[in-house]
Amino acid sequence: MSYETLDVRVDERGVVNLILARPDKKNALNAHMIADLTDFAGTVGNDPRTRVVVLSAAGDVFCAGGDLVWMRDQINADRPTRMKEARKLADMLRALNEMNAPLIGKIHGGAFGGGVGIASICDVVIASDRAKFALTETRLGLIPATISPYVIARMGEGNARRVFMSARVFDAAEAARLNLVAAVVAPDALDSRIEQEVAPYLTVSPQAVGASKRLARALGSRIDDAVIEDTINRLADTWETADAKEGIDAFLNKRPARWMAPKT
Repeated sequence: MSYETLDVRVDERGVVNLILARPDKKNALNAHMIADLTDFAGTVGNDPRTRVVVLSAAGDVFCAGGDLVWMRDQINADRPTRMKEARKLADMLRALNEMNAPLIGKIHGGAFGGGVGIASICDVVIASDRAKFALTETRLGLIPATISPYVIARMGEGNARRVFMSARVFDAAEAARLNLVAAVVAPDALDSRIEQEVAPYLTVSPQAVGASKRLARALGSRIDDAVIEDTINRLADTWETADAKEGIDAFLNKRPARWMAPKT
């Protein structure tokens, strides 16, 4: 199966390596990648021959969040268009979260904005000790809306509030304390640690794994149509604020936003 923005490799064991493949754009999420990931989740992720999926990324950055061109388009769009685009992202996250196959995140570089959202829908995340994380939306006058159900389900409200609003960068060790990351290893130990996570899935029933994953979701945080629709509406509301217009314009034009305190 071929994708424009993904590199998908399947070995003889049924282990699928899913690699974000826009390294020149820091694997930022654009319309093509969102569509590709949604399709992958519905096909490969639900294929009974898939035992486990390992999600990683090409280049130095795992995922830098939203693509610049996508953001520029949103600031010039009307509310229905913005909601349509937000719903595509929400559908992608939901599809990855609900696919039958277990999803192991392998994070070697920065995971920012939507990259944290993707990490949050993984069943387990192993990170390099050089990885960095941040929920960067408030720097742009926006909110981490569509990713929020998954971030809060993973971290818990108390932990999430430590990093949800400030947009500050935190390291892999703190990500582990916040329950976003399960283990932190040296870069040269990342592959072997991932293999330790993969190995048990090759000894258990794929059907039972999928059923167990659905059970955990059913008993965990509520992430249903109403919750997802609420996040989309909240994001659309925020896009219409003066702060969002200022934040996006400042970002695209590489200037400080008006709320930036002067450096001392």
